[in-house]
Amino acid sequence: MGLLERVNSALPGRQRSDSPLDLDTWANYFGFGGLDYPVVQTTMSSINEERVGLTTSAAIKMNGPVFSLVLARLQLFSQARFQWTRFSGGAPTDLFGSPELGLLERPWPGGTTGDLLARMELNVSAAGNSYIRRTTADRVNVLHPHWVIIVLGSQTDEEYPSQAPDVEVAGYIYDAPNMPMRFYPADGSNGRIAHYAPIPDPDFSFLGMSWITPVLREMQADGMATEHKARFFQNAATPNIAIKFDPSVSLQQVRDFKELMEEDHRGVANAYRTLYMGGGADPSVIGADMRQLDFAATQGKGESRLAAAAGVPPSWVGFSEGLQGSALNAGNFNSARRRLSDGTLEHLWSNAASSLEPLLTPPDSGSSLWYTTRSVAFMREDAEVLARIQQTQAQTITALVRDGFTAESATAAVLNNDMSLLKHTGLTSVQLQPPTNGQEPFNPNAPATPPSQSGPGAPAEGAGP
Repeated sequence: MGLLERVNSALPGRQRSDSPLDLDTWANYFGFGGLDYPVVQTTMSSINEERVGLTTSAAIKMNGPVFSLVLARLQLFSQARFQWTRFSGGAPTDLFGSPELGLLERPWPGGTTGDLLARMELNVSAAGNSYIRRTTADRVNVLHPHWVIIVLGSQTDEEYPSQAPDVEVAGYIYDAPNMPMRFYPADGSNGRIAHYAPIPDPDFSFLGMSWITPVLREMQADGMATEHKARFFQNAATPNIAIKFDPSVSLQQVRDFKELMEEDHRGVANAYRTLYMGGGADPSVIGADMRQLDFAATQGKGESRLAAAAGVPPSWVGFSEGLQGSALNAGNFNSARRRLSDGTLEHLWSNAASSLEPLLTPPDSGSSLWYTTRSVAFMREDAEVLARIQQTQAQTITALVRDGFTAESATAAVLNNDMSLLKHTGLTSVQLQPPTNGQEPFNPNAPATPPSQSGPGAPAEGAGP
């Protein structure tokens, strides 16, 4: 019995239970013929990894800086569009379309390429992985990454197939709550699957990692700073105060005074009111206020670390650290924009194109799915820089051809940045010819030259022919 038959016989009718299956049970589902086919879940199967996955999802909804960074990535990432291209010298050449691209242009009723890319970015930020399935009806489903399980297989290692050098993906299981499990083989017989994971997990071969995972502590610290700010205004809106009483004051009197004190002075509405103290009460300020904590700088540093993990410059999101000093200078701001476009977005777009390509049938064997940013306003300055580069290249090609190199070799040398590709025609500029004194021996192969119009025998000025 093959892997597909084994999985299909195990899955029909099985409903997800309240408690997750242990690894031994999974091994029983996917072991046959002396070979074990382990499973790798997007959030792993351990409690800690499951909690991390859910935390990153909640962070997008509940943490302001994290949401701002995800939104900045999403707004730019979702503006790209896809075309076919052919690579030459490691670089894409011409871009062209085909009817097959209609699947990405209208992935589901009412959906667009931007909607598809936005969902992919949300899944990657929340879970590090995005799974896109092309159904047999030529529609696209974006699977919830927390419910996807990767099935791995090996043909050489029976004891530890997941660690074998030839480990490969055998398929994907979609195990949504209160629904039967579904298995999608990697060969596409039950719908093609695209797996988009731009940041690889260092511990697993086929899983991606959310950019939020390494900065969870920074995110939690930012949340606590926000909570501290809220508590500051909620409790007093003034520094913490300690009240000392004379030993002769009874405990009941202290409690009565505490109740009266909080009634008249606690909360934002009672902030800065004059404090009147009775006999035996001695107030003193304890703790630190926001100025002493340098609250803006403390919170701003955490926001910068979050921005660094997201690959988004703080100045582009409007974080306080990016709106101070020289960060807003024209040169620095443009450098930050280039960091976002050339570093983060180019990586995400090229990875998305390669990941989505298995969903489509190329028009020919030499075509690859690629992206175009012609309609992305954010990339217009990059287009201007590219135009200047092309102008410089054209001037270089012209100079090389003028100096006797073939046009084809000059173009190839400039585009490939390899001057060894130049081929000379043997013809040189007249400035490179040695000077003559008219005494050189006759050369019958020399080109004919017109007679001189000066000297003895020249026609007189104004004379006829």
